[in-house]
Amino acid sequence: MSIETLNSLANQLTGDLFFDNTHRTLYATDASAYREMPAAVAIPKTVDDLKTLILFASKHKTSLIPRTAGTSLAGQVVGNGIVVDVSKHFTKILEINPEEHWVRVQPGVIRDELNQFLKPYGLYFGPETSTANRAMIGGMVGNNSCGSNSIVYRATREHTLSVKALLADGSEVEFKEMSGWDFTKSVSEASRRNGTATLADKILLKTNAILSDSDNQEEIRRNFPKKSIERRNTGYALDTLLDMQPFAEAGEPFNLAKFIAGSEGTLCFMTEIKLNLVPLPPKESGLVCIHCHSIDEALRATLVALPYKPYAVELIDDIILERAATNPEQQKNSFFVQKTPTDHFPIILVVDLSRGTREEIEQLATAMEADMRTAGLGYHYPLLFGDDTKKIWTLRKAGLGLLGNLPGDAKAVAVIEDTAVDVVDLPDYIRDFNDILTKHNMHAVHYAHAGSGEIHLRPIINLKTAEGHQQYRMIAEEIAKLVKKYDGSLSGEHGDGRLRGEFIPQMVGAHNYELMRQLKHTWDPEGIFNPGKIVETPPMDTFLRYEANQKTPDFQTYFRYNDQNVLQHAEQCNGSGDCRKTEASGGTMCPSYMATRNEKDTTRARANILREMLTHSPKENRFDHEEIKAVYDLCLSCKGCKNECPSNVDVAKLKAEFLQHYYDANGIPIRSRLIANFARLSSLASLVPWAWNGVLGTPWLRRLANRVVGFHPDRTMPLLEGTTLKSWAKKRKTGLQATGPMRMYLFCDEFTNYNDVQVGQKAIQLFERLGYEVIIPEHGESGRAALSKGMLKYAKTLAEKNVRLLKDVITDEMSLVGLEPSAILTFRDEYPDLVDESLVASARHLAQNTLTFEEFIAREMEAGRIRPDQFTDQKRLIKLHGHCQQKAVSSLIPGKKALSLPKNYTVQLIPSGCCGMAGSFGYEAEHYEVSMKVGELVLFPAVRQQPDDVIIAAPGTSCRHQIKDGTSRKAIHPAEILFAALA
Repeated sequence: MSIETLNSLANQLTGDLFFDNTHRTLYATDASAYREMPAAVAIPKTVDDLKTLILFASKHKTSLIPRTAGTSLAGQVVGNGIVVDVSKHFTKILEINPEEHWVRVQPGVIRDELNQFLKPYGLYFGPETSTANRAMIGGMVGNNSCGSNSIVYRATREHTLSVKALLADGSEVEFKEMSGWDFTKSVSEASRRNGTATLADKILLKTNAILSDSDNQEEIRRNFPKKSIERRNTGYALDTLLDMQPFAEAGEPFNLAKFIAGSEGTLCFMTEIKLNLVPLPPKESGLVCIHCHSIDEALRATLVALPYKPYAVELIDDIILERAATNPEQQKNSFFVQKTPTDHFPIILVVDLSRGTREEIEQLATAMEADMRTAGLGYHYPLLFGDDTKKIWTLRKAGLGLLGNLPGDAKAVAVIEDTAVDVVDLPDYIRDFNDILTKHNMHAVHYAHAGSGEIHLRPIINLKTAEGHQQYRMIAEEIAKLVKKYDGSLSGEHGDGRLRGEFIPQMVGAHNYELMRQLKHTWDPEGIFNPGKIVETPPMDTFLRYEANQKTPDFQTYFRYNDQNVLQHAEQCNGSGDCRKTEASGGTMCPSYMATRNEKDTTRARANILREMLTHSPKENRFDHEEIKAVYDLCLSCKGCKNECPSNVDVAKLKAEFLQHYYDANGIPIRSRLIANFARLSSLASLVPWAWNGVLGTPWLRRLANRVVGFHPDRTMPLLEGTTLKSWAKKRKTGLQATGPMRMYLFCDEFTNYNDVQVGQKAIQLFERLGYEVIIPEHGESGRAALSKGMLKYAKTLAEKNVRLLKDVITDEMSLVGLEPSAILTFRDEYPDLVDESLVASARHLAQNTLTFEEFIAREMEAGRIRPDQFTDQKRLIKLHGHCQQKAVSSLIPGKKALSLPKNYTVQLIPSGCCGMAGSFGYEAEHYEVSMKVGELVLFPAVRQQPDDVIIAAPGTSCRHQIKDGTSRKAIHPAEILFAALA
């Protein structure tokens, strides 16, 4: 398709159309194993935009691929047409009827945010997915999603009341329920229109002709998955239509909206969806976590659990628990796990016994445990309530992402992960499944919906090899036969896409498959809606993300990647889209996406673009690409992904790595050099602080200076104190310092030394009043500024200098304590992977003995060396905003604990992610607007609504500066708060 043609289309849209290589690359994959470059990416704003796209596709013989969050696992949103992303603008909740229990939404509404909206009405949209905090209703309808609680709520199809859509000719239509009599009447009227029949008429007539035929009815009933399997998602839902009026006298009213559910955007383009709602789940949630020795034992335990009418029965296998142990966030959520007597991770069956009261749950749990013990099933049965249940569900939902964290090129691959059988057949089916894998010297990960007869099974395959490609097809073929043996469904909830479409004739018979093809052609005569999915799909082992025996060079990098290379680290991203969080989801990752809602600004996009260029670039320096630079531009290096991404893809680290290689090819910009040399410049300016402050403290001079440097003119700048902290500390009289047995080493970071001297002074005085001798050992600057700008060569020299100076000073008994989180946590995070090999052991030892101010206070509290009675008993309320790198590398728990030292101080965490400043990011002219948008998501509104007597606490210097610029409120370092609170 020519550039001129696409430009003409772009001019007709009120939304955006991208056909540059970068956007096409970012939309070439989803969460599946597939990759195909689209012709363009459309971000429509209106229904008229969608009509324009449909008419364009019809005229130019191309296709439209509907996409929401892009978390599909079967390649549903991968193709060579125009990807139509409705996730940015089609996000409105249009109408709610609490009395009739329904809501009408656009397809880009996020499932969890819909339920937040519904909660005050006492209503709930039941079906969920493990991606529910970013999965959108349009995608859930398209894939007929279920989730952990499908035992109770079943699938999205059962809750889809009506659908407004655009058909292949651009006409608008609404599909909703009609009685058997109304259906027959509509068919008769459509038949009478004959030559003037609309496309909607033709669809109705064809549907009636197929379902009225007795031979077709017999074939459908004989060959579709058995009805006892509620997760039936293979092909188009002809069996569902056949169970409706007038084809089943006692069936529910006829409704093509339920046929659209599970059709994966291949029949029409949805614009509105009306959903059934149910009452809120029981108030009390209780989870029994049955620890088993084997998969078979857990599946037999499932059958014992089901008579207790649980809300969910979910499996978490030992491989996932082992991966969770290496993930900082999920390690915390694994607190309940007790290993087997032989020191192996268990297989855990999570049984949700939610009820009205805790007492009722306890009675059920006791009875169920007794039954389990009688049957010889399980060895540990913890019952958990309250916030602990959220941690377990978070761990369960993180399974997909955790599997991306397997070391090396072999991964747990989505190929036969969505098979569903009758739950009674499940133990035998899984036993047969594993026998097949054993025959081929393979093994798989097992997790998810045991109570619904669907275990997500992911064999470990290296798709970078020819053998891996053969295994991919071989295992799909053999398991398809096995599923058919049990009259199961090859897809339970993830859909067919291009992964399973090839096997649909085998699953439902050639006759039924032909009926599906006829219906697809009737709905979509020219094949413009998501072709190659469900019917007429290409072979399932074509268009894979990885080529067989693909070769990549040995990358010489500045960072180490712990048993990986840099490409493998980027490849840990499996596309599950955990980074597409919104501010309503909580967490830090990914602040720029939260602000812009552009796929280009997700953590996933940054991993994808780097993977693409490192894999396919013809250049000797494969980092030297403007495409990478463009996608990484809005990365704030907040480190949220290091902690919150289940696959632990550290994009801040990847960004720094990329920048240094890019500089190697293109030179370092002057502004980046100035920022990286912040400490040196501050040192010079500290000789004449009055001059520095005179310029930056005068608004018109500051604005002029900012423009010269490339900072935004509205951004205020940090001023200098009349002295540095190191100078002040040296001048202190020895008599004022504690000489007792307690000593501590303070890291005097460059920000505290020059700009936040008062914070350092209050911290030293606080420690002295608490009985500590404070020593500032000889050290250099942290290198945080250099790291933030990707100047890794310079940062490495600074890191190695500090490691050499401190390696014999800091010990297991004498920690190094820092006030600025971003500076002190550099020792723990980047130093061990950056310094020369000869210093790695020393750097790791130093990292283990490096503490933030808050960690030190919390540790000394636990040891009894710092006590509440040393502080005031006045009442104060503190609102704490945590620093991003504390959240990622440390924790906010020590900060909350430290600030709670005064017995009447109440500390509440502001549920904010990144403040938006992120070192120099918020100063830079081109990033200022996004920086302030990030602040406005949660932080600024939360601060503005606090009364004047509430203390705003923020450990990070950038955070305090951002709060001041965004709200005119002064935020205070925890050290200052505790010093002021001394008795």
